[in-house]
Amino acid sequence: MYSRRKFLHHSTLALSSLALPISCLGATSADKKIGVALVGLGYYSRDLLAPALQLTQHCYLAGIVTGTASKIPAWQKQYNIPDKNVYNYDNFDTIANNPDIDVIYVVLPTSMHSEYSVRAANAGKHVWCEKPMAKTAAECQAIIDACQKNKVKLSIGYRMHHEPNTQTIMRYAHEKPYGDIQAVMAEAGYRDGRSDHWKQRKAMGGGALYDMGVYSLNGIRYAVGAEPTAVVSAKHSTTRPEIYHEVDETTEFVLQFPNGLQALGKTSFGENLNTLRVDCAKGWYQLTPFQSYSGIRGKASDGKVFDASIPNQQALQMDNDSLAILEDKAVRVPGEEGMRDIRIVEAIYQSAREGRRIEL
Repeated sequence: MYSRRKFLHHSTLALSSLALPISCLGATSADKKIGVALVGLGYYSRDLLAPALQLTQHCYLAGIVTGTASKIPAWQKQYNIPDKNVYNYDNFDTIANNPDIDVIYVVLPTSMHSEYSVRAANAGKHVWCEKPMAKTAAECQAIIDACQKNKVKLSIGYRMHHEPNTQTIMRYAHEKPYGDIQAVMAEAGYRDGRSDHWKQRKAMGGGALYDMGVYSLNGIRYAVGAEPTAVVSAKHSTTRPEIYHEVDETTEFVLQFPNGLQALGKTSFGENLNTLRVDCAKGWYQLTPFQSYSGIRGKASDGKVFDASIPNQQALQMDNDSLAILEDKAVRVPGEEGMRDIRIVEAIYQSAREGRRIEL
């Protein structure tokens, strides 16, 4: 069992074992699996990422980083994690000396993404950062700069970009099988019954727009296949002001694109929403649901069905990102993609606050 003393005084390995990124060592996908350390052991790590790492072909759960010592014994027992691969937030930077760990996956509240992604990059480790990438575009840029400086790869956890039905929607944006796109609508949300969670705290990066709204606006962007030029309008609303007084419970927004097309987005912690619809000159197509953990499916006006399936979204995402490291290729969702969304998030908040159009 991992003792409190070990938790507080985790010793470092000799400097001679300083780990270099896998891409610098000439490894191939046949040589080695990527060792992943999860930073933050909340719901997403515990119930989704850690189990998915048992299904991956090109990476494995090598280590954990947590601020809660009581969580450690169960994780070590279930996943056979050695003491030397367990870290806390104080000794986090010594992970640089651990050759078992190639990637640090930041799965923390949004307000902590920038700090720990930068520290991970400075430790010489590749960085996987969960969405939303950070609270501000400036924080996103700091992550990108740190990864470039340290010559490590950066990937944002947009698992839908790896999902086959979503990839069809992305392809249609350019192929236009139903004619020119005339309108897009994306809605993502769920009813959150909690009253004291970090997602309801402004300082921690909470709010529906940051959490679920990123699905809506990212879905709009890949469905259109272009970048918006303005936030036409935006508004917040709440049915539970006693809970949602620091952050938005529901946000609606309108984005404008270069060809004049306008797209409607909505996100909420008060409603179950899960549709991406594209209306075109010669028909329409949609995914419902378009951002669930499984069961992504849809249909089109001509009867076509989108029903490709994969065993596990997170496993596919992490395998693809691991292959990008092992083969030294571009990642599917780079930091610039995450930063584009946060730039728009900031503009949506400004539009709602000032009641006016915001140019992008």
